[in-house]
Amino acid sequence: MALKNNEGVLLINLGSPKELSKKSVREYLRVFLSDDNVIDLPKIIQQMILRLFILPFRPKKTLEAYEKIWTSKGSPLIISTESISKKLSKKTGWNVEYAMRYEEPSIERALTRLKNNGLNKVYVISLYPHNAMATTITTELETRVIANQVSEDFELIFTKPFYDNEIYINAMSNSIRPYLENASFDKIIFSYHGIPKRQAKKTDETGSHCFSTSECCELEVSGSKDCYRSHTRIASDLTAKHLGLREDQWEIAYQSRIGPGWLTPFTDKRLAELPKEGKDNIAVLCPSFISDCLETLEEIDIRGRETFFKAGGRKMTYIPCLNDSEDTIKLLEELVESC
Repeated sequence: MALKNNEGVLLINLGSPKELSKKSVREYLRVFLSDDNVIDLPKIIQQMILRLFILPFRPKKTLEAYEKIWTSKGSPLIISTESISKKLSKKTGWNVEYAMRYEEPSIERALTRLKNNGLNKVYVISLYPHNAMATTITTELETRVIANQVSEDFELIFTKPFYDNEIYINAMSNSIRPYLENASFDKIIFSYHGIPKRQAKKTDETGSHCFSTSECCELEVSGSKDCYRSHTRIASDLTAKHLGLREDQWEIAYQSRIGPGWLTPFTDKRLAELPKEGKDNIAVLCPSFISDCLETLEEIDIRGRETFFKAGGRKMTYIPCLNDSEDTIKLLEELVESC
């Protein structure tokens, strides 16, 4: 499909510190955690928590984590996103820009570049497969605000969450299958980024369906259609069926929790429990992310691995994100063409 002369594509990922320094990490955390869709508490409480309990202590620990995955070219997340952008543009001939929801390269920079190239109709793809306040929703809200500041002429078309898209499921399956062909695992863990349960409830348009039963996410009703937890379960089930996995061969867990009231089961706790259950050879993948980042490379592949081995695990295989694979480019092309 050839886009018209006034049409372009904008890919948006989460974000990363600008550089490896405590100051940069602190600023990134300040901007990220000041987003009302990330910490959805009254502003005064949000800022009190941020300024009294997070910013004085967390930047040092977060910097140490970034130091373990940073490359000579910079942040893995930004490197991957840039490569995806270039490959999509090369394959399709489209004018493609990329940006981060937080920090640089900014959404404003990308939209300004599109405007200066004479483009005012923009297909916006949030690089998160599942709907959530802290990903797809905040990205759309912020992009609309910035677009109005850059130009009154922008027409924005946002692609929908693609958790159940056939090409996405094929891509996920293709990324997992080589590992299954070369090894057998006691268990495969689909580790998704966690969110507070209250945020899942906020996307329930009925206000009464979410967590009403233990099987609420399995029901295809209006209350679950925008639910992050439901999306993760549907995506996992479709992928597992595509791969021919039995139900006892895989499970879902949620990582990166901050405090109580988040989605369960917790990935770190499951990694500590599995060896005691006789599951000492496992594989872990992180489908919340298209690109490998701090939460996959450090939290799972480094810290998660340590947790698993300390608990008696024998072997853990980390299955990388889709990153800039041919399947990713095919998926993004299809998302634009189906708009």
